[in-house]
Amino acid sequence: MVKECAERAMSGGEIHVVVDLEACSGMDSTFMGMLAGLAIKLAKQSTGQLLQIAGASERNVQSLEDLGLDALMEINPEAAEWQGQVNQIRANLVAWRGHDVVAKERSQIVLEAHQILSATSEENARRFETVVQMLEKDLGSQAP
Repeated sequence: MVKECAERAMSGGEIHVVVDLEACSGMDSTFMGMLAGLAIKLAKQSTGQLLQIAGASERNVQSLEDLGLDALMEINPEAAEWQGQVNQIRANLVAWRGHDVVAKERSQIVLEAHQILSATSEENARRFETVVQMLEKDLGSQAP
């Protein structure tokens, strides 16, 4: 849902995207790969604007840094224009109503996320090589 919401905003011309992780106790590699993909798309589309991450716990910051994703996004940026307004912004949020993701689409999203992570460094490529291979094989067997 995060990906769909952010991509819709970017396709509408939005160049400032903030993902709030305050309620997120931990992230898996698929979610981090999705964040990396959004960061890359945003930077290309908006002449260098970085994805901003708000409310990231120490654990989440460490997870993003361990994969080198802190180079693609601003994590808990102190000088962000939304700082000082976080509670008001959170109070006005409404639930996103995206579409339900079918199994094949979910597998494709997971594969793309891991391919993005793998492309960020050789260490990540080695780390996720088996996952990417298994997902590619799984998607190949799901062909119509």
